[in-house]
Parts: sequence; structure tokens; C-alpha cells
Amino acid sequence: MIGELCENCKSQVMQNYCPNCGTPIALKRIDGQYILKEISSVLNFDKGILYTIRELLLRPGKNIQKFILEDRGRLVKPIIFIIITSLIYTLAQQFFHFEDGYVNAGGFEESATTKIFGWIQSNYGYANILMAIFIAGWIKVFFRKYEYNFFEILILLCFVMGIGMLIYTVFGIIESTIKIAILQIGGMIALVYTSWAIGRFFDKNKKANYLKGFLSYLLGMITFFLVAIILGMGIDLIQGI
Repeated sequence: MIGELCENCKSQVMQNYCPNCGTPIALKRIDGQYILKEISSVLNFDKGILYTIRELLLRPGKNIQKFILEDRGRLVKPIIFIIITSLIYTLAQQFFHFEDGYVNAGGFEESATTKIFGWIQSNYGYANILMAIFIAGWIKVFFRKYEYNFFEILILLCFVMGIGMLIYTVFGIIESTIKIAILQIGGMIALVYTSWAIGRFFDKNKKANYLKGFLSYLLGMITFFLVAIILGMGIDLIQGI
């Protein structure tokens, strides 16, 4: 008896699933139950985003090391994680209107630099993804004796900066609710968490690593904004020629 061919790997299939790649012969139609199942798979506390947040808050270094070197199925994928946290931050910021004027380009008047900083302010969650590239560069400088490559460090930052944005989001919502300026406190806590998580990732027993983590984040952020200013000034210069 000749079975059907798998649409994915073209192997013969005699049952409901391909024995070679596991692809089902017939996909179930998308309905309300499917949507609820997908949402549940993202939010569940077993291996979903809530579980990932808990583990990153309690044991960031150990969990991220394990993700990179051993098991990549326990946590939400890092790119998906930072996209979700960026979306949460962006939606919360637009709904509660916190952080207005936090990022600005004072002194540049109506210029390309002003527009670039305006985009950063309006899309600060996604700008953090770009900022991670600069922070990763500084981490490579400060932690050069460790064998992690640039892309593995980016994975670290996707997780860590995602948690930082969630911390900032919570304080932004609270500030908007109680009308007391506490957003800067949230920013400080996020910075402390980030420095702590980076230090624990490389070697939790070396106190200097926590300072290096702080300097990496700070210098990466400064470099990011300097590049934004230089890019804006370059665009204005070209347009003025």
C-alpha cells in the first residue's frame, strides 16, 4: 500500500503524521480553539512568556547560559521575547502617555537629528533592539577573555533588555495612575537589573563583572545616541549641499 507524500520532505506517509519530519498530513482549520491554544502556548507558565519572565528575574545568568549552551526549548525564543516586550512597552506608552519628552534632541531645532530622536522617543522599545548592537560591542570589549561570540551576546541582551523594558513599563503605568513621578526610579532599577544580569551571565562570583556590565550598558547607550546625532548631522549636511 502506497501512502501519501509529505508536503514538507516528500517522504511516504502511512499514518496521520510524517515519520521523517513529523508534519501532519492534514492541517486542522484555524478556528477559535486554535487561536486560544496559540495564545495559551505563549502565555503559559510552563514554557511560555510568564515562565521566561520569572526565570530571567530570578536566575538570568544561569538560564541564559543554559539557553545558549544546552537547552533552547525552556525559554521563549529571544527575538520573539524582545519583540513581545517591545510591543507591550509601546502599547502601554501610547495608552498611558508616560515618558513624554524623555528622549529629545534639544538644541537641534527642526533638523534630521530632531526627527531621528522623535522616532526613538515614539519607538523606544524597538530602538532598544538597535541599541543592543552597540551595547554588545562594548560587552565584547569588557568581557573579551570569555569565549561568547557577538551573536550569543546579542541573545543575552534580547533577554535582559526585554526584562528592562517590562520594568520600565510597570513603573510608567504606575506613574500615570498615581500621578507621582517615579519613572526615573524604574529606569534606575532596570539599569541595576541589567548590570546585575550581565555580571551573573559571565561570572557571578566576580564583583568587577557587575561594574563591567554597568559600563557596557552605559557606554553602549551613549554610543547609540552619538551615532544618531552624527547620522542626523550628516543628513542635514548632505541636504544643505
